[in-house]
Amino acid sequence: MKKRVVVTGIGSVTPLGADFGRSWEAVKQGRPGIRACTRDLGGRAPLAAGQADSSYDPCLHLSPKEARRTDPFVWYAVSAATMAVKDAFRADEKWHGGSCAVIIGTSRGGVTRLEEAALKGRYSAFLMPGSQSGAASAYVARKLGITGRALGISSACASGMQAVGEGFTYIKNGLETMCLCGGAEAPLTRFCAQGYGRSGALSKAEPPWASRPFDRRRDGFVLAEGASVLVLEELEHAIARGARIYGEICGYGCGMDAFHDTRPDPKGQARTIGMAMREAGFKAEDVDLLFAHATGTRLGDSAEEEAIRAAFGARAEDVPVFAAKALTGHMFAASGPFEASLALLCINENILPGNPNIKERDSSLNLPVSTESAAVGSAMANSFGIGGFNASLAVRRFF
Repeated sequence: MKKRVVVTGIGSVTPLGADFGRSWEAVKQGRPGIRACTRDLGGRAPLAAGQADSSYDPCLHLSPKEARRTDPFVWYAVSAATMAVKDAFRADEKWHGGSCAVIIGTSRGGVTRLEEAALKGRYSAFLMPGSQSGAASAYVARKLGITGRALGISSACASGMQAVGEGFTYIKNGLETMCLCGGAEAPLTRFCAQGYGRSGALSKAEPPWASRPFDRRRDGFVLAEGASVLVLEELEHAIARGARIYGEICGYGCGMDAFHDTRPDPKGQARTIGMAMREAGFKAEDVDLLFAHATGTRLGDSAEEEAIRAAFGARAEDVPVFAAKALTGHMFAASGPFEASLALLCINENILPGNPNIKERDSSLNLPVSTESAAVGSAMANSFGIGGFNASLAVRRFF
């Protein structure tokens, strides 16, 4: 018999706030975290970036020595995971890391430290272990005493959502009772700015409204950094310890376009959305809110709209759609888990978030402009990555 999987803890570091609570308040207020970039990204760098909130301090969760030896994407992962565990467990409860799994996704891994070493010509003995894609999972496990299953996933921008989906699969099939899942990213580097810039994928607009998904003026995505981690738990285990439950994960889709290096295929995306809906038992009319991947590129937004229409049929223009990256920028692997977390809070508070950055609509999808109250019992979130990696998650109110 398949197990039911619930979310009992959330932690994040984003351009909107150094913790999830502050990030959620910014989303409800429609307040962007995109600002003028203060990093040296070299050459014709983008004007805007989603830098981690200025109040963030990695040494709240890592020692100064550990912070020096690891990449910022590891800092963000450890901070988000530590906050998620604190959120999930009462002060009088004892945390047993040995009975937990950890899965953290990343697209770019330790690109910050790798770039620093290349530019300075100095290579630390800790460069390789501190910058590998699996370093986030390794450090989270070490700091929290996790000795169970551990994975580092790297499937471009879908990595973080895949991490959540795989954790869901572990628990659903009885392999684990608890899993820390999410994504972490620190791509504000010359390598990323110049590489993505060369492809024409980055927005050239000024902050704070440089990220403009589904707007006629959109001209690319905004690089952003951060992390988001969720505590997934088997339902009976959560109930037995009296845990607060944000909601239930009930469907996961994971697929591949097998189409093109960078151009998305709406058919592949629609298959993945449909996979999550089928596992959740959702019909199109059952979905109250959809968090779109929606990075703000012309090609990407258009392809996703086509995929939504294919998956939802006649109801495509009725499902409220939210594009969170208008506020955060694109945190790559961290965006999917963060948006899934937002979906759970929308269900908890019966809120439809607004898309305040849409001034000249380039879609007939239902794109609420301002935050409003509404009955939200279920939601979905999409996460798509270059190369054709696709992931979609379905969540619902716990009952």
